[in-house]
Order: sequence, then structure tokens, then C-alpha cells
Amino acid sequence: MRDTAPGMADQPMPLTGAAFPTEQPSRAGDFPPPGEVRFRSFNRLGLWTLYMKEVRRFFKVQTQTIWAPAVTTLLYLMIFTLALGGGGRIVLGVPFATFVAPGLIAMGMINNSFANSSFGLLVGKIQGTIIDYLMPPISNAELILALVAAAVTRAILVGFAVAGAMLFWPGVDLTVQHPWAVIWFGLMGAILLGLIGVLTSLWAEKFDHNAAITNFVITPMSMLSGTFYVISNLSPTFQTISRFNPIFYVISGFRFGFLGQSDIGTTNEAVLHGAIGLGVLNLVLWIAIYYIFQSGWKLKA
Repeated sequence: MRDTAPGMADQPMPLTGAAFPTEQPSRAGDFPPPGEVRFRSFNRLGLWTLYMKEVRRFFKVQTQTIWAPAVTTLLYLMIFTLALGGGGRIVLGVPFATFVAPGLIAMGMINNSFANSSFGLLVGKIQGTIIDYLMPPISNAELILALVAAAVTRAILVGFAVAGAMLFWPGVDLTVQHPWAVIWFGLMGAILLGLIGVLTSLWAEKFDHNAAITNFVITPMSMLSGTFYVISNLSPTFQTISRFNPIFYVISGFRFGFLGQSDIGTTNEAVLHGAIGLGVLNLVLWIAIYYIFQSGWKLKA
């Protein structure tokens, strides 16, 4: 008969053996610490879902978000053509209407890209639905990509709407000389303003903040970007200031794609420097916004 220690006869004996190990292996590495979000793979479905949500949001009111900007841009074309294009005025070797048309298309694209990306997160913060953006299992990089991609989609649709309407405008020739420049500068401009819009929506706490950036930053940069003039008509000081405006390179590069010449050069090599600069600027801005999202600035209480 097996002896037992006093007081231990009624205690359950531990189960041992291969089926019942006495020590459980640590699984601490399988789970992140509390409060730390960890994503192990690219969430294509989540990215696509958020992208389509943003696209459907502006497409439901397409009269306001796509067609109204096209009408506004045509009004700009009409007013400036009548005011500055009279007497057969020639700019960069082409009629004034042909000169100004590509710049107006690019300006319409970038303005609407900013308007789209600066709206979603801001409305979420104001209405208390920001959790709908932060809780789904998508990474910060995927969140930024979806917001910017939707803004670029709206910009492209507006660009096609404006260009299609301008085809019927007398005196406008939209023959493409360099397709790569039209595609690159159109996309880089839309991405640039889309990223600035996301940054604005992170910073803004009310619609007045958004309107302030639109009225005092985006609109002046757009209007003073060489859309309606060549910067060679400006004084050297203002020419230098114009060259620090990234939208200047968007407008001029996009115009180069149609006319084969612009303020930044008349050859592919000359324009390529502006193209590379925009790409680097977008990359730096993307990285900065990513780390701002990581920090939770203006998003977490």
C-alpha cells in the first residue's frame, strides 16, 4: 500500500505523461501585447472595401463632385479666354485657349482630389464615426492607400469630364504630344493633393479648419501656379517663388504633355527633373503621414 503524506490523502494527484504535460509551452509570441495592433499580411479585401466606400460616397452626389467642377472649369476657360485671349493672343506658340486648357484640366483634378481626401476622416471625427476607419483590420498604410486612391479616382473622372467638355470649345486643341507627361503629372498632382488632403483631415477638428486650408493655401497655390500665364512674365523674385510651388510643376508638366513645351522646359530631359521631384515629394509626404497615423495624433483621445 502506497504511503501518502499527512493531510494530502484527499488532494488530486497531478496528471502526467505525454497526453498531459505538466508545463504548457509559452505562446506569448503568438499574440501582440495589449493595445498593440499587428498585421501579418496585406488585406486586399479590406483595402478594396474601404476604397469602394470612398468612391461610392462621392459618386452618390456626382452632380456636385464630378459634373459641377467641369462646369466651373469651363466658366474659367470662357472668362479668361474672353478677357486675355482676345485679338488672337499667342502663348508658347499656340492660341491662348489651347495654352490655358491643359492647366485648367490639371487644376480641376488636383482641387477635387484635395476636396475628396480632406473630407472623410474629418466628417468621421465630427460625427463620431472615426471608429469605422480605425477599427477594421487594415493597416495604416492600407488606410492611407485607400483614401488617396479614391481621391485620385475622383480626380481622373473630373479630368475626363473637363477634357470632354473642352473638346467642343472653339479654339481649343487637346492633341497629346507626350502621353507619359500627361499620365505622370496628372497622377502625381492628384496623389500630392490627395496626401495633403489626408494630412488636413488629420489636423482639422471642424469644417472651418478645412475651409481655411482650402482658401488660404490650396487656392492661392493653384491660381499662382502658372495656369493662366507663363512665369517668364513675372519679376525674377516672383519667378523664384513660383518655382518653390509644387503645383507649378504639376501644371507645367501636364501642359508639356499636350503642347510639347512649358515653363520648365521643352524637352523630355528638362521636364524629367520636375517629374522626379514630384515623385520624391509624394514619397516623403506619404512616409510622414504614415508615421503620423502610427502616432495616433488627432485620432486617439
